[in-house]
Amino acid sequence: MTLVTKEAPDFTAEAVMPDNSFSKITLSSYRGRYVILLFYPLDFTFVCPTEILAFDKKLEEFKKRNCEVLGISVDSVYTHFAWKMTPVEKGGIGNIQYPLVSDLSKNISRSYGILFDESVSLRGLFLIDKEGIVRHELINDLPLGRSVDEALRVLDALQFFETHGEVCPANWRPGEEAMKPTPEGVAEYLAKHGKD
Repeated sequence: MTLVTKEAPDFTAEAVMPDNSFSKITLSSYRGRYVILLFYPLDFTFVCPTEILAFDKKLEEFKKRNCEVLGISVDSVYTHFAWKMTPVEKGGIGNIQYPLVSDLSKNISRSYGILFDESVSLRGLFLIDKEGIVRHELINDLPLGRSVDEALRVLDALQFFETHGEVCPANWRPGEEAMKPTPEGVAEYLAKHGKD
């Protein structure tokens, strides 16, 4: 069951914040901004730090687009904190600058439909719009890391559609032609680009 087009399940949970403090955050308090929820299986594992660091490296790109990134796993805030305090060259993530949410009860992962074997989260990525509606979801199996550039591309496409009303074809990037969502618009677009 997909959450796309539905209101994102709300939650309040403890998180390790960018300044390394512990704080409760509520998803619905982010209304008015876009949110990327980045679920990952566990701290101190293998593919996870590469994803966490890749999103941190591009964090300013998300912020320029009025989008917050929230990492979430079934670990405690204490494990998140320990992982942040571990240097990257020793398998940690260092002082990343977006919150890491603790889903120790596994209720958040369950509500997003990505709890695997009642133990860990699959690699779920959810793009939530300013009204709290899920507009995109991507769920990978445990060994498959996600693309930060694709997450940014989908965010750009959503914002382009919201601003211009035109839909974004396969592999669309900012600055490229989109299409009017009509039979004529499709025909016009394909006449120009269908053989590319």
